[in-house]
Amino acid sequence: MLKLVDISKTFYPGTPNERLALDSLTLHIHPGDFVSIIGANGAGKSTLFNAICGSFYLDKGQVFLDGQDITMTPEHQRARVIGRLFQDPMRGTAPDMSIEENLALAAGLGGWLSHVTGADRKAFRERLALLDMGLEDRMTQPVGLLSGGQRQALTLLMATYQTPKLLLLDEHTAALDPGTAEKVLNLTREIIETHHLTCLMITHNMQSALDLGNRTLMMDRGRVIYDVTGEERAQLTVHDLTEKFRERSGRELNNDRMLLGQ
Repeated sequence: MLKLVDISKTFYPGTPNERLALDSLTLHIHPGDFVSIIGANGAGKSTLFNAICGSFYLDKGQVFLDGQDITMTPEHQRARVIGRLFQDPMRGTAPDMSIEENLALAAGLGGWLSHVTGADRKAFRERLALLDMGLEDRMTQPVGLLSGGQRQALTLLMATYQTPKLLLLDEHTAALDPGTAEKVLNLTREIIETHHLTCLMITHNMQSALDLGNRTLMMDRGRVIYDVTGEERAQLTVHDLTEKFRERSGRELNNDRMLLGQ
């Protein structure tokens, strides 16, 4: 479904700030996979997502989606089939536009209310009601007035309104309080299962990395150093993951945010 072949990216080459962000990484994601990705800061997780989305040109390697080589496909064209959520709830929506206008954009109606039919509004309300946040009764309200959790839930709904070939979640609950984060994660699981989406999710929470999805990847220094699924994954604990990091990287994991799941 998604195939990355020997991809590499170095930022600021030939300068004192030169940094190898992706190091000859090869990865194959199968249709319907829900993959959690963990790794310390600078491991290359978000750079991996940027490579998939086409945010920069690779130094080498190829990216295939559904059997099509998209290595040179512009970012805006990939965005038509790749949904993405960011850590910042302020990204992914137009804050000065209403909830209804944002959903019209997600539905491919250009955000113009003149293009929205009664059937469209009914569909918007039904989908918003699934979030259980009362947003279906606030469709004319500017999105900028919503809380972080409400905006992130709305962004998730928008990113999956037209079923994407691939959904990328870049620590999309990290900026939320624990209760709201849990609610958004539950919504995430429900939407992915309902639409049978293929999804990659970066998370700092190692327990979530084991609880959600069917596969876990660990990254370090621009490479995948551990890839686990099935029964082996089901038996793992957070302590096991820290030991795997030490074994595979030769270093201790000293990221308190990851270890404590905060």
